[in-house]
Amino acid sequence: MKKVLIISTSVRQGSNSEILAREVERGARDSGNEVEFISLKDKRIAFCQGCLACQKIGHCVIQDDAIAIADKMCESDIIVWATPIYYYEMSGQMKTLIDRVNSLYSRDYKFRDVYLLAVAAEEEEEVPQRAISGLQGWVDCLDKTTLKETLFIGGVNNPNQMKNHSRLQEAYELGKRLGK
Repeated sequence: MKKVLIISTSVRQGSNSEILAREVERGARDSGNEVEFISLKDKRIAFCQGCLACQKIGHCVIQDDAIAIADKMCESDIIVWATPIYYYEMSGQMKTLIDRVNSLYSRDYKFRDVYLLAVAAEEEEEVPQRAISGLQGWVDCLDKTTLKETLFIGGVNNPNQMKNHSRLQEAYELGKRLGK
């Protein structure tokens, strides 16, 4: 059994990336993992100030929700990011949180495997590449971590369009594979 943290970075009601993430969550639970799901919808996360105090004290000096999320990330075995693709890139909320969990570099974080779930209105294969590259840049800074897999589903634009989507089974199966 692995401790899985799923971070949904969309703030949209009826979020397609969150629907996809919930299916991964279901698969991960069905395979016996301990799963926690965090949505950034109601979280308060400020921009990083670049002070690097987190490297010395082990947490950010800005008192908001990013501190608790970083702590949960530190204690997880697997992290799954879910993002809508906006302008061929990860959501701004995802990038802001990545910047704010800088304290993880100097901590004894447990996670080794990172996954990315992404949805977009556009369907072309290259659509998620910048988001993948951005997340890979973060992963590359974490010596013990690997970007294991990405699941991209294009052609979804309207809220709740992922409900009953033909590819939801892929997300469920990815969830079942987590930690194996």
